[in-house]
Amino acid sequence: MLQTPPMLIGSRSFWVTKKEKRMDFWKVGFLCFLWASSVLAIGAVELGRHQPTERISGSAGDVLEDDPVGRLKVFVYELPSKYNKKILQKDPRCLTHMFAAEIFMHRFLLSSPVRTLNPEEADWFYTPVYTTCDLTPNGLPLPFKSPRMMRSAIQLISSNWPYWNRTEGADHFFVTPHDFGACFHYQEEKAIERGILPLLQRATLVQTFGQRNHVCLKEGSITIPPYAPPQKMHAHLIPEKTPRSIFVYFRGLFYDVGNDPEGGYYARGARAAVWENFKDNPLFDISTEHPTTYYEDMQRAVFCLCPLGWAPWSPRLVEAVIFGCIPVIIADDIVLPFADAIPWEDIGVYVDEKDVPQLDTILTSIPPEVILRKQRLLANPSMKQAMLFPQPAQPGDAFHQVLNGLARKLPHDRSVFLKPGEKVLNWTAGPVGDLKPW
Repeated sequence: MLQTPPMLIGSRSFWVTKKEKRMDFWKVGFLCFLWASSVLAIGAVELGRHQPTERISGSAGDVLEDDPVGRLKVFVYELPSKYNKKILQKDPRCLTHMFAAEIFMHRFLLSSPVRTLNPEEADWFYTPVYTTCDLTPNGLPLPFKSPRMMRSAIQLISSNWPYWNRTEGADHFFVTPHDFGACFHYQEEKAIERGILPLLQRATLVQTFGQRNHVCLKEGSITIPPYAPPQKMHAHLIPEKTPRSIFVYFRGLFYDVGNDPEGGYYARGARAAVWENFKDNPLFDISTEHPTTYYEDMQRAVFCLCPLGWAPWSPRLVEAVIFGCIPVIIADDIVLPFADAIPWEDIGVYVDEKDVPQLDTILTSIPPEVILRKQRLLANPSMKQAMLFPQPAQPGDAFHQVLNGLARKLPHDRSVFLKPGEKVLNWTAGPVGDLKPW
């Protein structure tokens, strides 16, 4: 018989009765029976990776397949190499971490047909600054130099070209893939306290962070997926007809004792709730261990948990889509990548953070035909392509989705262009440390 752990109600802890144990055991057994029955009814092959695809209907499908070429022109500022190439030479690990979109977006634009060498005909201006390429020995990006680095780059372009000063950045875009975007901090409280770098208040930000009603997401930002190495993911593909024998899959932290010793702050308690409620549930394959078969296991799973961590987003979202595992999104108010092109409600499952204890009931209640439709949509190559930054670029990939987002903002409203000598931004605003030279 399963050992039932203590259940917590408020601050009181007590052991459930034998009768309740039997009911818990019966419930788990019944859920397993339901799942086994559904597998038999649907067929192991149908629940495998070999799925017919389904095109996204309506405007979302049209947007996903848009071709931005011919709809916009981008001028790429040529900055001294200390802002980009030399930083990368110092630490090549920046090419593979989940913030690497800033590097590959730069490389893509240099050879893209949307690039123009004539700034007078440009719709958008791009400043290639690698603000996340400052890594600890463990490979974690430090954001502390980023504000000064960004300010330095903006001072440079505003002094050497006339285009920033025409709009104070309203026709410029920046890639800021930090945990909390251009708030430049990895802890939410500190990020909120800092706010978005004042000099970027008028620019369009291309960032991985997305959360509604949050000071670190300004209106008009383009939310992108975190970087996941395409070649590495493709190298772990398994045979298409492999059945999905795992119901729910997750690998990662449930607690962050080092940074949240008292618990409850990390992931707002959602990951802890997953562990406490389902560590002994046979339908849930969850662990802190990260096996070498991680990618293969995702391809054997029906549902992959994508809970928030310190920030609401994570690479699991990309991995789930690429490997056809239905993402279970546990992050209240999250703004997902390319939300105007990807129908996240159709391909994923949203679960409120407060409802995590009912996760087993929520997922086992989804009808098999709904699961199959989500899998068909996930099998659509255009869906997977939109989540990746491949080299070389391919039609419909994440690079092109960013350009599509920029193209949809055109033409710029005439009100963004300032009168000669007019100033809107406060160059001395923000923390005193940000004003020091870089």
